[in-house]
Amino acid sequence: MVESDASVAVAREWIAKAENDLKTAEMALRAASECPTDTTCFHAQQCIEKYTKALLTVRGLAFAKTHNIRVLMEILPIESRPHLDRMWQDRLTDYATSARYPGWDEIPLGEARKAVAVAKRVRREIRGLLPKAAKARKRTL
Repeated sequence: MVESDASVAVAREWIAKAENDLKTAEMALRAASECPTDTTCFHAQQCIEKYTKALLTVRGLAFAKTHNIRVLMEILPIESRPHLDRMWQDRLTDYATSARYPGWDEIPLGEARKAVAVAKRVRREIRGLLPKAAKARKRTL
């Protein structure tokens, strides 16, 4: 598969945003008992969402504006999907939607740690599917 320069450039932008989300989640976890777990889980979800959108972009697969991980994963061919069961797809989607608003139960620190671990694993799997050019960092002067 030959990716266009334009799709690779857009994928790089998605990846940069995803990396920032992962850094934010990791930094929040360092607060231990003071960790804002809802925010941590949101950023873990965002990392996965944006890496998935980067992969969809380089594959030339259109997607709607959505935070729904399952919807995004189902656009990918089965052999290109990271291993993420439906329970986690739905839970991650909740972190980006319902969990951000009042009325949602407090997320335990252990669950936030697991969400970040899942984000790291999915990130690693998707990076393995991306062309090298999409993973290259932009050079600054």
